[in-house]
Amino acid sequence: MNRLSLLFVLVGAVAVFGTTLPAEFLEWEGRIVGGQNANPGQFPHQVSLRSSANAHFCGGSIVNTRYVLSAAHCSLNHFSNDTRVVVGANLLTSGGITHYSTRFIIHQSYNKITYANDIMLVQTAPPIAFNNFVRPIALGATYITTGRSALVSGWGKLVANGKNSNNLQWLNTTIITMADCRNRFVFKPAYAARVIDNTICTLNPSGQGTCMGDSGGPLTYGRYLQGVVSWGIPCGQGYPDVYARVSFHRKWILENAV
Repeated sequence: MNRLSLLFVLVGAVAVFGTTLPAEFLEWEGRIVGGQNANPGQFPHQVSLRSSANAHFCGGSIVNTRYVLSAAHCSLNHFSNDTRVVVGANLLTSGGITHYSTRFIIHQSYNKITYANDIMLVQTAPPIAFNNFVRPIALGATYITTGRSALVSGWGKLVANGKNSNNLQWLNTTIITMADCRNRFVFKPAYAARVIDNTICTLNPSGQGTCMGDSGGPLTYGRYLQGVVSWGIPCGQGYPDVYARVSFHRKWILENAV
């Protein structure tokens, strides 16, 4: 994110929250650092949420022909009537199929400060047509405690403070226990307190992880969607990345994505 873009975000945040910014603006909004280029069709569930000017601002995952799952905080300064949902894209500058958004369904218990229940559904029009490059992903139903070779994907920076990647990025990551995740935030009790049953954490070595702009993107494990990119400490510094846990929210997602 360049300085001018960051200024607009901060000014908008002050307009909404007053002179004191909430904690999320001291963190990142989720992009991939130290990832690899994805091949076309490698992540057919991956979605790019964009402004009406075609500027990418968040990721998401296809749930069915009418709904995409993303992060609730992606709705900040964005509205359904000026959001575009691009599916089947590998590059930000070309390709993919654009759909209009007709509404945001934000979890009724989403907390802007703690990031609890940081999920929302985006309804699309017309319905999404599936092919080899566009497919829904199954929702994880099992509460995962640990797991190696989970995958997180999104459009973002190849290195911290670098330029955004035009090519979709992906990264191997490791799911860690909630206790381990909290312990790694022991220096920041307010962050540790955010790590609860409705979140899931991953950990990478320094130089790899999520960082600014790819919020709402998918964490997959065992071919199931397990997490929605939510928050973290910038950027790829060896601290956990935190996601909304899909298995915890699965019932809400299925009840509302109809």
